[in-house]
Amino acid sequence: MLYCALTSDLSESVSRNPFREWKACRHRLLWRDESVSAEPISTSAKSFRETSALDAKSRMKSAKEQTTDSGIPVDVYYLSTPPASESDSGFQPGSFPFTRGVYPTMYRERVWTMRQYSGFGSAEETNERFRYLLQQGQTGLSVAFDLPTQLGLDADNIRAKGEVGKVGVPINTIDDMRTLLKDIPLDQVSTSMTINSTASTILAMYIAVAQERGVSPDLLRGTVQNDVLKEYIARNTYIYPPRASMRLCTDLIDYCAKSVPRWYSISISGYHIREAGANAIQELAFTFANAIEYVRTCTDRGMVVDSFAPRLSFFFACQNDFFEEVAKFRAARRIWGKIMKERFKAQNKESWMMRFHTQTSGESLTAKQPLNNVVRVTLQALAAVFGGTQSLHTNSFDEALCLPTEEAVKVALRTQQILAFESGVVKTVDPLGGSYYVEYLTDEMEKRVSEEIKKIDGMGGALAAIEAGYMQGEIRRSAYDSKLRQDKGEKTVVGVNKFADKEAPSFRVHRVDVRAEEKQLQKLRAFKSSRDQDKANEALQKLKTTASTKENLMPPMLDAVKAGATNGEISNVLRDVYGEYRPRIPF
Repeated sequence: MLYCALTSDLSESVSRNPFREWKACRHRLLWRDESVSAEPISTSAKSFRETSALDAKSRMKSAKEQTTDSGIPVDVYYLSTPPASESDSGFQPGSFPFTRGVYPTMYRERVWTMRQYSGFGSAEETNERFRYLLQQGQTGLSVAFDLPTQLGLDADNIRAKGEVGKVGVPINTIDDMRTLLKDIPLDQVSTSMTINSTASTILAMYIAVAQERGVSPDLLRGTVQNDVLKEYIARNTYIYPPRASMRLCTDLIDYCAKSVPRWYSISISGYHIREAGANAIQELAFTFANAIEYVRTCTDRGMVVDSFAPRLSFFFACQNDFFEEVAKFRAARRIWGKIMKERFKAQNKESWMMRFHTQTSGESLTAKQPLNNVVRVTLQALAAVFGGTQSLHTNSFDEALCLPTEEAVKVALRTQQILAFESGVVKTVDPLGGSYYVEYLTDEMEKRVSEEIKKIDGMGGALAAIEAGYMQGEIRRSAYDSKLRQDKGEKTVVGVNKFADKEAPSFRVHRVDVRAEEKQLQKLRAFKSSRDQDKANEALQKLKTTASTKENLMPPMLDAVKAGATNGEISNVLRDVYGEYRPRIPF
C-alpha cells in the first residue's frame, strides 16, 4: 500500500514567506511504499539537496510572483522526494540532468517561442503571410520550402515541373531570399528554416541578405534543420550519398560555431521519423543515435565538443497519448544530458542542455470532421508545454485538406496564446513532476530508448544502421502495425472509424495560385539574364575545386550565392563531385 507523509523540512528549500512556507509544507509530499523501510534521508543526500535548493533559490530571485485566479500563491516548482532516478540531482529544473526543464524558472519569465511553419506559392506571398503572423503576435518565423528547393532543383529543371510553390516557398536565387525577407528585422526576429540537403546554400543566401542590410552574421538568430541523416530514414529529400551529406552538414556546424555564433546550426529531428510511423521510443532512440553520429563526426575532425554542442537543437513531434508525450520530453532531456556529459565528456553546462522545438502531429489530423483537429492540436500543444518545449508550432485544423487558410492559421496561433496567457500552465515549472504515472513513464522511456541506442551502437552507429536499412525497416513495421490496429478498431480515431458522419461538411480550402510556377520561371530567367555570368561561373568552379578538398565549403558557397549562382547550379556542382544517392528499400 502506498501512503504519503507531510514533510516540513523540504518546505524550507523554496519558501518565500510564512504563508508560502505553510503552503510548501502541504505540497511537498514524501511518497513511500510500506514494503520498504522508511529510512531517514542520508546526511550527504540531504546536504546535497539543501545546497542545491539554496543554489536554485538564488538563481530564481528574478522569477515573477504568481498566484492562481483566486489569489493562492504559486511557487516556482514543487518537490516531493525525488524518484530513485533523480536521487542525486535534487530534482530541480535548470539542474543536470534537466528532467524538469533546462531553465530554473521556465515559462514564468518567458513563454515558449510561437513559431508557425509557413511557405507557399511565391516569396512575395510567403513574406505577406510572415508579416501577418508577426502582426498577430507570432514571435518567430518558420520557413517551409517547396520540394524543388529542398532537392536542389531550380524552377526551370524538368524534374521541378508541377511542384514549384506547392508545399512551400521556391527559393532559387539570392533575389528570392531578398523578397522573402522584405521588411523582416533580421537582427530582431529568429528564423527557423526546414531545409536539409541544400541547407548550406539556403543559409548562405540568408547570411548574404543580412550582410546587404548591414546586419552582421554574429547578430543573426535562428535555426537551420541541416539534419541529413533523418532524410535517409524518413523524409527522403536527400541528394548526395550519406557520407558526402555528413561532410556538408558538419562544415555548416563548424562555420556557424566560428562565424554565426547565435545560430543553431542543426535541428536534429525526430518529427519526421515519428510522422513516418515510428513510436515514441523509436523517435527518441533514432534521433539521439543520429545526434551521436553528428557529434562524433564533428569531434573526429578536431572540433572541441563545447565549441559547438551548446548550439545543437532538437525537433520532436507531439501526438495524442498525452502522458506518454509529456514523459517522452522529460526523458529526452535526461538522456541527452547524460550522453553529452558522460559519453562525450562535455564540460560546459550549456552542452548538456537539450533545447527543442515541437510541432503538433500532422499525421494525426483527419480530413473527416476536420474541426476535431482543433481539439487534437490543443491536447498535443498542452503536452508539449507540460514537457517543457522551447518553441512550438501548432498545426491548422485544415492541414489534412490543404495548405492552411489564413483563418485556420490564426486559430492555431490563438491556441498557443490561450495556453500561454489564459490557462495558467506557465505559472509553475513541470507541474506533472512527481506524478506516479509520469515518473514511471519517464523512467521506462529512458530505459527503453537507451536499450535501442545501445543496439544501434552495436551496429557501428547511426550511419552504418542507415546504410544497412535498419531504422527504415523498423519504422515501416511500426507504421504498418499502427494502421492494422486502426483498421481493426483497436485504435480509435474519432470521426473516422468511430462516430463518423454520413455526409462530409464543406470547407473553404486554400489553393496555391496556379500562375505561381510561371511567375517563378519568369523571375529566374530575368535574374540569370541580368547577372555577371563569368563571375557566377568562376565562383561555381571555385566551389567545385573546394569540394574535392577537406576545406570548409561554406565560404565558397557564400561567395557563389553573392556572385549570382542559383540553388540548382550549386547543387549540380556538388552532384558532379559526390554523385546522387539511390536508396535501399527493405520491408
